[in-house]
Amino acid sequence: MPQETKAHGFEPPQWEGRIIRPADAAELRGLLEAAFDYRGDVTLELRDGTRIEGFVINREAHGANPYLEMFPKDKPGTRVIAYEEIVTVAFTGEDTAFGKSWEGWSEKSEELRRAEAERVRAEAEARGDL
Repeated sequence: MPQETKAHGFEPPQWEGRIIRPADAAELRGLLEAAFDYRGDVTLELRDGTRIEGFVINREAHGANPYLEMFPKDKPGTRVIAYEEIVTVAFTGEDTAFGKSWEGWSEKSEELRRAEAERVRAEAEARGDL
């Protein structure tokens, strides 16, 4: 989602540590959308009992065969998993961006820019250029 379309100042729900067994396909779609937006690893439990931990990088929630794609934590490459195979979603990794707002990022970036400008000014002054 482009930054200009995000609702700045709104903090999404904290998913970290939650384990959810969706009740139906609609709840699963919503949950996997949250897993896609999550900035940490998730662990999926499949119908056959397999657990896969990794980072969700893509999903196709519409169409005849919805699926998601993830980087498994323990194997190279990507893995495609059909939505119909997923029974539980656990938000197991740290959400590295939770609590960090756009405004906070902008303010920190501006502070760094000002500090760099001051450093360059001081160096130029020390050389006698100013």
